[in-house]
Formats: sequence, structure tokens, C-alpha cells
Amino acid sequence: MGKNGFIGMALLCLAFAFNAHGEEKAFRAVPDNDGVQRVDVVGGSYFFTPKHIVVKADLPVELKVRKEPGAVPHTIVLRAPDAGIDFAMELDKEPKTVKFTPTKVGRYQFFCDKKLPFLESHREKGMFGILEVVAQ
Repeated sequence: MGKNGFIGMALLCLAFAFNAHGEEKAFRAVPDNDGVQRVDVVGGSYFFTPKHIVVKADLPVELKVRKEPGAVPHTIVLRAPDAGIDFAMELDKEPKTVKFTPTKVGRYQFFCDKKLPFLESHREKGMFGILEVVAQ
């Protein structure tokens, strides 16, 4: 494959991964049989996957969070107590579960709050995402 063919394939792959606004496609949580919206979240080298999570208001949510292998410490933080969402925890290779029931429609940013002196924070390096709460 020539250089132009390779570039075309790369652009095509990017088109599938990102929407027209340059954001990753949203992951829409679907309630399980017990009514809980469950999402697996991985944090790593300045990223979260999925980066955009959509859940329904007034239904319980369980995020199973973990970090990718590596020595760099990471956290996940989301502070929106007025919406029923308020957590902060260290990420580990073993999954941890965050439970909450969002009560207010809106878009809430989650992020890693780690920062070394004189360097950009993990959040500034792109380690953040959006939890979007929609009406049922």
C-alpha cells in the first residue's frame, strides 16, 4: 500500500472512532435486568475509556473502574453532589466499583487529579471524560 493509501485508511479509521465534533462516540449504558446501569471504565496513560458515558437519571449506576498496567498512579474524580454524584478514588489494576444514582440531567466531567510539581496535571494532559445524564 502506498503512502496515500495508508493515510486514507488512517483517516477512515479515525472517522469511525470520532464523531463530527472530534469527540469519541458516546457509550450509552443500558439498564440490566435488575435496573442498574453498569459501565466498565479504564484509565491509563492520560486517557479514560470510554471518555463519554451516557446514563439515565433516577436509575442506579455502577462504574467498574480500573487502571491499565503501569507504575503511574491515577485517580477518578467526579464532584456533582447536587446531582447525586460525588466520588474520588485511586485507580488500581483490580477493578473497584463506584455506585450512585444521578438525580439531575446534565453533563458532568470526571477526571484524574494527579499532578507533579512544575508539570501539567493528568487532567490537562487529556485524562478526563464526560458523564452525561439524560431524562428517562
